[in-house]
Amino acid sequence: MSALWTAAEAGQATGGETNAPWQATGVSIDSRTCQPGDLFVALKGPHFDGHAFVVDALAKGAAAAMVSHATENLPADAPLLRVENTARALEGLGRAARERTNARIVAVTGSVGKTGVKEALRLVLGAQGACHGSEGNLNNHWGLPLSLARMPRDTVFGVFEMGMNRPGEIAPLSRLARPHVAVITTVAAVHSEFFDSEEEIADAKAEIFAGMDEGGTAILNRDNRHFDRLTGAAQAKRLDVIGFGGDWQAEAQWEEYELHAEATHVHAQIGGEFTAYRLAVPGHHWLINSLAVLATAQTLGTDPMAAARVLATFQAPAGRGARHAVALGGGAFTMIDESYNASPTSMRAAFETLGRADPGSSGRRIAVLGDMLELGEDSHARHTALAEPLKQEGIDLVFTAGPRMAHLWEALPKPMHGGHAIDSNTLTPLVTAAVRQGDVIMVKGSAGSQMGQVVRALLRMNGDSGKRVANGN
Repeated sequence: MSALWTAAEAGQATGGETNAPWQATGVSIDSRTCQPGDLFVALKGPHFDGHAFVVDALAKGAAAAMVSHATENLPADAPLLRVENTARALEGLGRAARERTNARIVAVTGSVGKTGVKEALRLVLGAQGACHGSEGNLNNHWGLPLSLARMPRDTVFGVFEMGMNRPGEIAPLSRLARPHVAVITTVAAVHSEFFDSEEEIADAKAEIFAGMDEGGTAILNRDNRHFDRLTGAAQAKRLDVIGFGGDWQAEAQWEEYELHAEATHVHAQIGGEFTAYRLAVPGHHWLINSLAVLATAQTLGTDPMAAARVLATFQAPAGRGARHAVALGGGAFTMIDESYNASPTSMRAAFETLGRADPGSSGRRIAVLGDMLELGEDSHARHTALAEPLKQEGIDLVFTAGPRMAHLWEALPKPMHGGHAIDSNTLTPLVTAAVRQGDVIMVKGSAGSQMGQVVRALLRMNGDSGKRVANGN
């Protein structure tokens, strides 16, 4: 594998000093996942200091470590890149990586759906050229520079996710990545604890235009009520605007579609060209986001028809709709993993998907829900309001975890009660005891509610033939 960074290049990019020649094939900020050949960056956070793990990273084969101060038990000949501040130096690596490539860069943000769109773009663009993108949820002030720093020199397309909790967080990320195309999936009342209105959230999302040059392109959700506001922000930067959705004025528009239990069939018009394609993921929200993906592919000069064909192989990312068939006794149940995050908007989309699922003859549609966080003063009402869409979608049983979800639990009809607990740890055995063959179980909650624990417990049941107890119905 060719070098991603040499000692000399990294030193120049960061303004640091090296004590020996070395070559790195990757960049890491986590000693637990550090790979041989990585440059380990010792970041200092509010709860940890990466300098305490430099020895561990080097023992795992790290090519060198980027440090800002001395580290105990470090061999005198350890390969180092000494900098004044490791966080700023990581930004320097990201900036240099961006400057040395001719890649077309796409930035993706939005209240919901940004990771799914990012992963779909990586798939369809990767079929037409070398594509690099941010892994997982590396979308903040550390994750974005790290993702850029990992970008190979010969990258043709770069796709980077940008997230935020508060105003002012996306603009510096955009200025670092300098995207040619910016996608805003939608604007909704997410992270509303830190905003007074959805308009303020829209303005924070529009910060993604900050690093773009005149002539760039903004891909915007034409169905979202903030489309005009976002369009105004894009046009102030002299960007072209392309809309996607069901609105008749959208340049990327669905003509008709069929939602099935495990797929979506779409007829759409992309920039005046008609195409039919199959999405291997169900749900109206995936349909809308696929239009953003195809509009982006066309904007970048690639073949949107070829991109549409690739979408047939797309699978939802872990924690964001990934599906698992779990063997149980002589049959199986289906588990839909939506455990990474949650908001009122994404909850309703997930309920729609679950409502269209096809349980076995004795199976049930089961929602396992954890608290939605960062909703501010309206949290109580927004949790309670989930009862209606759950009933409308024909969900049979609901399990809830957390003090906020207790409000939903109280609003549900008794026949829908599966179980409630103070946290995911206490709820988990109630869920695993209730599941039976043919069930379709959707697990969702904000990351802080730790619903991933329920997901892991359900996956561990694979092949379990032990006696089960049906909780509720």
